Amino acid sequence: MPNTKPVPDNVDVLKWIIEEGKRVNLCNVLSYSTVTKGELGRELVNFEEQVKSGAIAFSDDGVPLKNSKLMREAIIETTKLNKFVASHCEDEFFIGGGINAGPVAEKLGVEGVCRESEEIMASREIAIASINNARVHLCHISTEGTVAIVRDAKARGVKVTTETCPHYFMLTEEEALISGSNAKINPPLRTQKDIEALIKGLQDGTIDAIVTDHAPHSKEEKSRGIAVAPWGVISFETALPATITALVDKGYISYLDMVKLMSYNPAKLINIDKGTIQEGKDADFTIFDPNSEYTYTEDMIVSKSKNSPFIGKKLKGKVIYTIVNGNIVYRDK
Repeated sequence: MPNTKPVPDNVDVLKWIIEEGKRVNLCNVLSYSTVTKGELGRELVNFEEQVKSGAIAFSDDGVPLKNSKLMREAIIETTKLNKFVASHCEDEFFIGGGINAGPVAEKLGVEGVCRESEEIMASREIAIASINNARVHLCHISTEGTVAIVRDAKARGVKVTTETCPHYFMLTEEEALISGSNAKINPPLRTQKDIEALIKGLQDGTIDAIVTDHAPHSKEEKSRGIAVAPWGVISFETALPATITALVDKGYISYLDMVKLMSYNPAKLINIDKGTIQEGKDADFTIFDPNSEYTYTEDMIVSKSKNSPFIGKKLKGKVIYTIVNGNIVYRDK
């Protein structure tokens, strides 16, 4: 996502990110461009130049684009280039303390984030896509209402795709009482009813992909108290075991479904020739032990950041090797 400093709102920064990823060569770095310059929501980037320079799609990431006219233009212009805008669906006038509006937020004494915040903006993006026969993608959806809105839109033939994250289908707002600011995410963790709706959406194809929304923060930042600590959790290292634990092991989806949602579908969404294991294709894959059960601890985290709500949780499935372009870039100790 384009939340770097500086942001990739121009050719030079975008190319640097892509080239630096190739130099480090630990994973495939596929960069979004911002939608607006500086993620300020005032002026659109040059979409055509950014695509020519390697942008796979466009997003202002966690900064919602308030200007509906600009969003309309962005959705239409990126569709012409066979790309899309990925929208962080949030009406910022509903932004609160990072906890779902309800009893948990009240107990913690923070302003809750209403589900309308997500659903209003999801409806706006879908309306723009529908009216203009354009394509749009909704990032990390979290509510029962958004699932219903997307399902209805797809039934009407609207070109909308969407995704969710393991923490949204495994953890509820109650996690904030256990993990504190390590459970402060944007959009926030919701309720068991929302989890059930997300799982149904994954089962019936309403939700196209499972992603991480990996957002690292330091212990210092996250220790400031739940009301003022930054939003976000790390999720790369727990994405596979959390999905196995919450979905596959409970019989909601199969391993083949999981691979489709986490690899094949994402590759199709951004139109790259990956996501399958076939002769002649890139040798990018993960080897894991599906039966390994363990309690996830902070000591296991490879990331410099430790802001995970899965610490202390029992998980199933452990990555043994990660292979990129035929090279082993990670092996379990």
